[in-house]
Amino acid sequence: MDEFNNGNSNNFNKDDNSWNYTPNLSSDKNNYSSSDSYEPSGESKSYGENANSGYGQENSFGSTDRHENLKSSSFYNESWKKPSGGRLKGLLVPLIVVALVSSILTVAVGAYFTVGLPQNYGNSSSGNNISGQNTPVKQIEIVDNTTSVEAAVAEKVSPSIVGIRTTFRISDMFFGTRENQASGSGIIYRSDGYIITNNHVIEDAMGNGNNIAMGAKIEVILPNQVDHPYEATIVGRDSQTDLAILKINASELPAAEFADSDKVIVGEKAIAIGNPAGLEFMGSVTSGIISGLNRTITFDDGNTMKLIQTDAAINPGNSGGALLNSTGQVIGINTSKIGGSGYEGLGFAIPSNNAKDIAENLIQSGYVKGRPQLGISVDTRFNADIAKKNKVPEGVLVYDVQPLSGAYNAGIRANDILTKFNGAAIKSFNELETEKNKCKAGDKVEITLYRMPESGSLDKGETITVEVTLGEDAG
Repeated sequence: MDEFNNGNSNNFNKDDNSWNYTPNLSSDKNNYSSSDSYEPSGESKSYGENANSGYGQENSFGSTDRHENLKSSSFYNESWKKPSGGRLKGLLVPLIVVALVSSILTVAVGAYFTVGLPQNYGNSSSGNNISGQNTPVKQIEIVDNTTSVEAAVAEKVSPSIVGIRTTFRISDMFFGTRENQASGSGIIYRSDGYIITNNHVIEDAMGNGNNIAMGAKIEVILPNQVDHPYEATIVGRDSQTDLAILKINASELPAAEFADSDKVIVGEKAIAIGNPAGLEFMGSVTSGIISGLNRTITFDDGNTMKLIQTDAAINPGNSGGALLNSTGQVIGINTSKIGGSGYEGLGFAIPSNNAKDIAENLIQSGYVKGRPQLGISVDTRFNADIAKKNKVPEGVLVYDVQPLSGAYNAGIRANDILTKFNGAAIKSFNELETEKNKCKAGDKVEITLYRMPESGSLDKGETITVEVTLGEDAG
């Protein structure tokens, strides 16, 4: 950087390229100090400015007072008095004017801030108003002394929600036989070790009836003992309602409280607790409302159920967990959701009243007692288009008949097409189930069917009506 000193090297510091504006006490140097030494008696004074600033007998540069020559002049005949005010007297009037103007401005500005601005505006950091008055300031304090419904329900019910892990074997032509695992949720139904869950949660580990498949196992994980799972046995299960009861060797467990699901109304609070996406997220809590009641949902296996609909998030792994009301009572068993692109917030739960009835039957008998059974399996591929193409009646095509069942004893055969049940037309398996479930085990019903000929044109068959005594479905 270029140096610049304007001919005065004494005010420039070459070491750090800086100018020195510090006052110099030497009278032969330029002095930037405004600090005056003033004597009221009118003796000498020093302003420390320049040679033209002296008003006393001798200025700071040692020059003679200009009034001394007048005293010795021959034509000077007037009395002379040494000026006593000097420069201060000339400044007195301007200082008074400035003070008056400042006072006027201060009053005007204060009035503006006091009157013109909002009442709570202009508080300084010390809390005082600009106008000088102690204007009250409205303060809002948010105090949360309450616990949310979700937090209270979670604290109450979470100990009653368990994890369920199944281990089973799967086989295929590419990888052979290998071990696999799946997980879901469950609810402590009774304190002596009974757990309620969905049948589809444990289904992969099941053999025939209530027997666990060879090489498979089912474990229950309590929330306070995640590292010590309990191996479970199957008390009973029901594929029609997708419910199952497990038993573990434990006691004094915190059983959940079940509510009357008939009293649930649309719009009330709904809280789901379970293990979405696996046991890593065990005890997850989601919240929403009851979106609908008695929703008829048909599943892939053909079963149709009436369920509670909620927008509380239900994901894979939540199955078998609890849907709760705002008091922490179970109002449903989470069982399914409608997912995919364009769908959001469509979860479904088995009503608690239905779940309790099924659970009590499974605990007492291992199956749902009194449920009617016809004794057939059907081919669900048969539909109206196939019937029309082959010129046969529309109905339910029998695929197989269970030996010694009511249908077997009534003479129903494979490939028969059932068209009526107790006089009601039936065109699908769901319609057949609806009509059958109006009855109970031991009831006698009339079934109308179309029997196709063993050879020749299929439309040359015959219509037959048979009486069937319904058996009991033992699961």
